[in-house]
Amino acid sequence: MSKGLRLTEKWLHRGLWLVALVFASFLIGLGGKLVENLADVEEPPTVEKFIEPAQLAAVHAEEGEAEKLQTLARERHDQAVEKHGVAQSNTRSARATFDDWLATRSVTARPDQDHELISRTKSIEALEAEERRALARVEAQRQALLDATQQAGRATRRRAGLELPALGKRDAAIEALTLRIFAYRLALTLPLLAAAGWLFKHKRKGNSWPFAWGFIIFALFVFFFELVPYLPSYGGYVRYLVGIVVTVVVGRYAIASLQRYLARQKEAEALPDVQRRQTLRYDMVLTRLSKGVCPGCERHVDLKDASTDFCPHCGIGLFNRCGGCSTRKNAFGRFCFACGTAANTSLAD
Repeated sequence: MSKGLRLTEKWLHRGLWLVALVFASFLIGLGGKLVENLADVEEPPTVEKFIEPAQLAAVHAEEGEAEKLQTLARERHDQAVEKHGVAQSNTRSARATFDDWLATRSVTARPDQDHELISRTKSIEALEAEERRALARVEAQRQALLDATQQAGRATRRRAGLELPALGKRDAAIEALTLRIFAYRLALTLPLLAAAGWLFKHKRKGNSWPFAWGFIIFALFVFFFELVPYLPSYGGYVRYLVGIVVTVVVGRYAIASLQRYLARQKEAEALPDVQRRQTLRYDMVLTRLSKGVCPGCERHVDLKDASTDFCPHCGIGLFNRCGGCSTRKNAFGRFCFACGTAANTSLAD
C-alpha cells in the first residue's frame, strides 16, 4: 500500500479491494454453476436411440418373457426341492420306525404280526414312490429353469448383437455432444474475457474500479480454471491458444503503455521546474520520496545526503529553504515542518 496515502484512505483502499474480491467470488460461484449446468442443455444419447424401434421392442418383449419364465421356474423349482426334502424326511422317518419294529418282531417271532409286516412294508414303498415322484418334479423344474435361463441368454445375445453396431454411433454422438457443450461453455467464457479486457483498458482506474477488477478476476478464473475440467481431449489447445492471444494482447498493451510513459517522461523532463511540479500528485510524490527515488524521473537519489537539493538525473528541485525560517525542507511539502509556513506548491491531491 502507498506510504503517501492518508491512514483512512489506506484502509478504505484495502476495503475496496476486499469488495472487489468478494464481488469476484460471488461471480465465480454463479459462473461455475452456469458452466456446470450447460451440460444439461442436451440429453446424453443412449444406445437404444440408434437401434431400430421394432427390433428393440421385440428384444425387450423377449427379455421380459424370459425373465418371467425364469422367475416362475425358480419359484417352482424351489417348491419342488422343498417337497422332495419333506418326502425324503418322511421316508427316513418311516424307515427308522420300521427297522425298530422289525427288530422287536425278530426277537418275539410272533406269526400273528406277519400281516402288519406286509402293511408297513407297503407304506414304506408308497413313501419311497412319493419321494421318487418328488425328485422327478425337481428334475422337471430344474430343466424348466435351465430352458428359461437359456432363453434369457439368447435374448441377451440378440440384444448385444443389436447394440454392437449402435455403440459406435452412440460414442460418436457423445463426442459430438461433448464438443457442442464445450462450444457453449467457450461461447460463454470468451465474451467474459473480452468484457474483462475492455474493463481493464477503460474502467480499472475509474470510480467503480473494485467492480471492474472483480469482474476481471472472475473472467480469468472462469476461463482458466472453471473451463478446464470440461475440456475435451484436444480442448487444451483452445486454452493455450487463447492464453497465448491474451498474453500477446496484454503484452502489446504493456509495451505500448511503457512507450507512452517514456514519451511523457521525456516531455515532462523537458519542461521547466514549475510546470513539472504541476503534473505531479502529492501522494505520489510522498510515496516516491519514501522509496528514495526522484518524484520526477523515478531514478534512485541519495536523499540522506544533505547537499543534494536537486535530482542529478532530471534536475527537478527536491529540497529548498522555508521562506519564513530558512530551514531546509522538502520542496514538495505544503507546509514547513519547522515553523508551519505555507509553501507555494501547486501539486494536485
